[in-house]
Amino acid sequence: MDPRQTLIRYYRLLRQHGYNDSHSGNLSVRVDNYVWITPSGACADTLQVQDLLACRLGETPAGGASLDAPLHLSVYAANPAATAVMHSHGPHSVAVTLDGKDFRPPDFEGQLYFARVPVLSIPYERYAELSPALVAGTLREHRIAVVCGHGVYTAAENVDLAYKWTCSLEHSAKTAMIARQAGTV
Repeated sequence: MDPRQTLIRYYRLLRQHGYNDSHSGNLSVRVDNYVWITPSGACADTLQVQDLLACRLGETPAGGASLDAPLHLSVYAANPAATAVMHSHGPHSVAVTLDGKDFRPPDFEGQLYFARVPVLSIPYERYAELSPALVAGTLREHRIAVVCGHGVYTAAENVDLAYKWTCSLEHSAKTAMIARQAGTV
């Protein structure tokens, strides 16, 4: 399948499953020295292949690319095995990390994939400036990270694996919230 079609498929899945609203998050796939990325303000429900923007590794992102395009390019530079970078806003993942503390999944699957999920505190007014280096550096050592109050980032060898980790974190965060409400943790 065309990697751009795959990108659109998974971007829509994030929306369909409530991990993004209609116009939030972003996703990219790397093909050789190019990165296909969602445009700024992309609507997951209507996004088409011709809407995606090509960015060349090591260069300034294409005009109209997602605000996170520099972050994606930094992640690929720091993590050469990655061919997908995914950013989502899973409500449970964001909620359980609003305290700014690293998240430790309480469930078996969550602990199997990531015993600790780093939570990065980046002042909102300096996000565009600081996030590329901070997120790229973190994803070099961890499968997934959360920017406090903002959302989840993952980099993987393929988009399906990035999606799996995003979904696994959201499920672990939901489990943690339910367990807290039940008073079992």
